[in-house]
Amino acid sequence: MSDKFIRGGNLLKVCVGIFFLFYFLFITEEFSHCARIKDIASIQGARTNQLLGYGVVVGLNGTGDGGQSEFTIQSIVNLMERMGVTVDPKKVKPKNVASVIVTSQMTPYMKNGQKLDIVVSSMGDAKSLQGGTLLLTPLKGADNNIYALAQGPLSVGGFVESGGGGKTQKNHPTVGKIPNGATVEKEIPFSLNNKEELIINLFNPDFTTISRAVKIINNQMGENIAKAKDAQSIIIDVPNKFKGNVVNLMAEVENLEVEGDQRAKIILDERTGTVVIGENVRISKVAVSHGNLTVKIAESVQVSQPTTPLAGGQTVVTPQTETSVKEEKSNLAILQSGPSIGELVNSLNSVGVSPRDIIAILNTIKAAGALNADLEII
Repeated sequence: MSDKFIRGGNLLKVCVGIFFLFYFLFITEEFSHCARIKDIASIQGARTNQLLGYGVVVGLNGTGDGGQSEFTIQSIVNLMERMGVTVDPKKVKPKNVASVIVTSQMTPYMKNGQKLDIVVSSMGDAKSLQGGTLLLTPLKGADNNIYALAQGPLSVGGFVESGGGGKTQKNHPTVGKIPNGATVEKEIPFSLNNKEELIINLFNPDFTTISRAVKIINNQMGENIAKAKDAQSIIIDVPNKFKGNVVNLMAEVENLEVEGDQRAKIILDERTGTVVIGENVRISKVAVSHGNLTVKIAESVQVSQPTTPLAGGQTVVTPQTETSVKEEKSNLAILQSGPSIGELVNSLNSVGVSPRDIIAILNTIKAAGALNADLEII
């Protein structure tokens, strides 16, 4: 009895495990397409701002700008004059100095004293920025106001070495980064709590997705505060209980999960042979046969000489050309109407095609009017 009881207990455990496995798979399948609103949309006005500045990198080991970069020479002269040193521009040789463009991004929530990562890119004929230090550089916004100051040693993920007629280079030595290399000096004017109305914009406009988002927001808030303006924008009227405290309202809204939807699309990259097929791609019933035709032309030279030195003949050079044509055999695959992605891929694989062949086949199916999806080539 004890053995039967043990076997029965083990069987019960297995059944319970299988139940939870199928339950987990069901839940995963049901919510696999859901995403938080914060991951598919952004608040209008809370945008990232681009910062730009012109600076000078010093301390290079002879890999800086050459004498042809007049703007670098002028920058050095101006810098030295601000330091109280007068120099002759004709005697300046900027081998250890390089002119650079400094870029960064700043969100509207950044405060004075906070740090920004910056990217430093050579704009002259410098060979490498390795080992260089960026001097104090103001970073301006589109309104020409200074929002941050940048300075510090560069981190360059590459190098270049040459000598004896040879050259070795890794990555791009003329671009470097400085983590936390800029300090915010001026905040971007943006206030959230005093707003009476908020606009949320989807990253990918879609009528179905935005309708679902509006419904979920209204159900969560218990009142109709959200309405769709178009396929991309949601207008939210701030309720009275959140007046002056819009941050808490957005904290609740941005964590709501929405089942997104998208248009059926296929992305083709002919440069790399990459094919990405969206979930909702469908095709009408069509038959596909694909084969490769290879034409090979080889040319060789045949030399004919006299048999003996006194024969009186001449050496003749005769070109020989050989041409061969090979056509690969292929099977005919019939794609039924409305197949899923798996069925579509399996059918194409049954024909024995490569990714580049799939690109050609999909283009042909689209031309035949049997592809119910957008075909985008990048």
